[in-house]
Amino acid sequence: MLINLHGYGWMLWEGVKVTIAVSVCGMLVAVIIGLIGAWGALSKSRLSNRLVVTYTTVIRGVPPLLLLLIVYYGTPTLIQNILERYGINIIINFTPFVAGFLSIGFILGAFATEVFRGAFLAVPRGQIEAGLACGMPRLLLLRRITLPQMWRFALPGLSNVWLVLLKATSLCAIIQLPELLRNSDIAARALKLPFTFYLAASLLYLAITTVSTFLTQRLEHWANRGFKRDF
Repeated sequence: MLINLHGYGWMLWEGVKVTIAVSVCGMLVAVIIGLIGAWGALSKSRLSNRLVVTYTTVIRGVPPLLLLLIVYYGTPTLIQNILERYGINIIINFTPFVAGFLSIGFILGAFATEVFRGAFLAVPRGQIEAGLACGMPRLLLLRRITLPQMWRFALPGLSNVWLVLLKATSLCAIIQLPELLRNSDIAARALKLPFTFYLAASLLYLAITTVSTFLTQRLEHWANRGFKRDF
């Protein structure tokens, strides 16, 4: 890097590794929640539909930073208070890493839910009806027809979810997680060079998102091989 980091470059590199680790774990949580949420949204059960609507409404209406603080500070206390009523006295603490990826995954899971719901609806109905006509069980139909087709339609939306999630990891600085923004802030305060280190952090975020965009585009190209695109 052309910017003089005065020996603090290792700190930013450690922050990059933590940022990527939180992003990957958070994306896994978001995908799992998204699949469950899409199933609930498309289910004929009125209760499932209402639960998904409630979940997405909460995510849209509550600031992400507040949800992060609730998970990190409020959830352990709530669990301890509930257990105390049953005579169980234990101390529960979430590490910043666990609280970070769970919170971000929970938040972005709402967006992944809409991505998967749209992807499921985009699967040609004729293929599903053909599978049913051939006597395929529902589980086999899901595994051989619906899921493979659905992922192809979901990839562009999931790429956007990943980019948003990657940048949302910066919120974890508030709970002392040593990710890129947190470590940049520590170095900036130590040397009183805020512009230098915040600029370096910005360039590193830009580099990560650029590489991510390239990889997701390649993945989309691979998933769409053999399909003719309409322009």
